[in-house]
Amino acid sequence: MAAAFLLLFHSACQSGEKKPPQAERALREFEGAYPLEARPLGTVRTFDIVAEPTEVPLIDGQALRVWAYNGQVPGPQLRIRLGETLRVRFTNRLPQETTIHWHGVRLPNAMDGVPHATQKPVQPGETFVYEFTPKDAGTFWFHPHVRSSEQVERGLYGVLIVEDAEPPPYSRDVVWVIDDWLLDETRQIFPRFNTRHDLAHDGRWGNVITVNGRTDEVLRVRPGERIRLRLLNASNGRVVAPDFSGLQAKVIAVDGMYLREPIDPSRFELAPGNRVDIDLTFNQLSGEPLRVVDRFYARQPNLLASILLEGDMVDTPAFASPARAHVPAWKEGLQVPEHHTFRLNARGGGPLGIEWTIDGKAFAGHEHAHEAGLTLKQGQFYRLRYVNESARLHPIHLHGMFFRLLARDGVPVNEPFFRDTVLVHGREEVDIALVPTDVGSWMMHCHILEHAEAGMMTMIDVEKD
Repeated sequence: MAAAFLLLFHSACQSGEKKPPQAERALREFEGAYPLEARPLGTVRTFDIVAEPTEVPLIDGQALRVWAYNGQVPGPQLRIRLGETLRVRFTNRLPQETTIHWHGVRLPNAMDGVPHATQKPVQPGETFVYEFTPKDAGTFWFHPHVRSSEQVERGLYGVLIVEDAEPPPYSRDVVWVIDDWLLDETRQIFPRFNTRHDLAHDGRWGNVITVNGRTDEVLRVRPGERIRLRLLNASNGRVVAPDFSGLQAKVIAVDGMYLREPIDPSRFELAPGNRVDIDLTFNQLSGEPLRVVDRFYARQPNLLASILLEGDMVDTPAFASPARAHVPAWKEGLQVPEHHTFRLNARGGGPLGIEWTIDGKAFAGHEHAHEAGLTLKQGQFYRLRYVNESARLHPIHLHGMFFRLLARDGVPVNEPFFRDTVLVHGREEVDIALVPTDVGSWMMHCHILEHAEAGMMTMIDVEKD
């Protein structure tokens, strides 16, 4: 790891461009933050995934017509250990072309699932094999990157969990996939997508919220248990802020990456695409069900799930929090001149009637390859800025790289963790910092899927220095 980083750092320092001393110090501080290379152990875990239309008893138990991976929503939960290679034989039995994007996973560019940028779309009846060894342990997910605003809304998503080489000895490891559904009067998925209303607002917000496909999800625990709870927001547009008040809860990982130290989960905004891992210890005895409520809009709280304590007390696993990663503080990051400012806005026009733009350009669909909106050099420190000129929400997601949030509206933010998705509020300016480590053509887009479909996407090329 150290040798690989020194080689990367040496290459960055040898480029002809003069770097400010703050950037060089930030790059040194980055050393050891996370692996630069995958370390395959030789074990291959193979899964078959089929995407096809089906009916499943979701929400209130009524048969819901969906598109699903392996006939289930959420899709299959894939679990491997760090160092193992994932091989997925994917077959498309949908009436549309599609791909699988492995959200948050640092992998070879050819496996990223972006049509025409990293692979040809998988046509109906075709099979494509995805194979890669993740570089990081953590909570990730997978979903289509073709007509995502429709295909994800119809139910195409699943969870990829890369366990540590030696997982912490929690009592249990639990996954909650949060989604919302826009149902029509027949209690089926509303069949119109990318409506003018959704495009003009914060995307498609449903009228039913589910956890693991249910409106009545209950986690039953015994007093004394210590549980790792992994949350994923798979919604098209809805942002949630889960309230764990009354529980002994700490955030240990965000977007798959461990924190420098555990933090309180209060008011954490889980935007579409975000993941958060919670360390929950239940020292209290049995009692009334504990409610986990979404309070993103304080006046409109939404019940997400309940936790019910029952049974006899068990011994609580005692171990140090896994949230002890090396996460650079980058206290001088805001002193480094910004490399690029991305301006986020909207305008009338385009095939959907409204275009969402990055730097005045709307990404014209996934039908062909696109020129990069920005080129970065591998192994260099960059500060980027997002200026939201609109009044709407934009969770900006970067493929192939993690970043640290530096400031909101110029006010420094001390988040002890990396991200792959950050929520930019209306009229807000956000500064981030990153060190690209993986060469390739990587997508950056708004993860409100209707905004992305209407043009709020671009490519970032990472080149060798």
